[in-house]
Amino acid sequence: MDRLERYRNIIRDVLTPLSQVRFSSPGIVNEAVFDREQDRYLVVTTGWEGKDKRVYFTLVHIDLINGKIWIQRDGTEEGVGYALEAAGIPKEDIVPAFHPEDVRVQAGYAVA
Repeated sequence: MDRLERYRNIIRDVLTPLSQVRFSSPGIVNEAVFDREQDRYLVVTTGWEGKDKRVYFTLVHIDLINGKIWIQRDGTEEGVGYALEAAGIPKEDIVPAFHPEDVRVQAGYAVA
């Protein structure tokens, strides 16, 4: 298995449990959206809280760009970057794109 395919599988394995989180409000769910052709991976939270409050936001958004994992959005408490690291992705292949470049460098992650 090549490196990109391995990364795709790790991303799937890290994000899938997030899509299985249950909320106290039964009308709200997390959905995993995996686009392997464009290498875009999301977990979105969607549904209704009560009769009139629409809930919709992106919890996690990851792109594979030029062989690196770009974390565009991370709304998790634990940090999806840490989970990717724990699953075997080296820090130099993880780009926390939601931070400015100078912060990425200080954290030891890839800048781009």
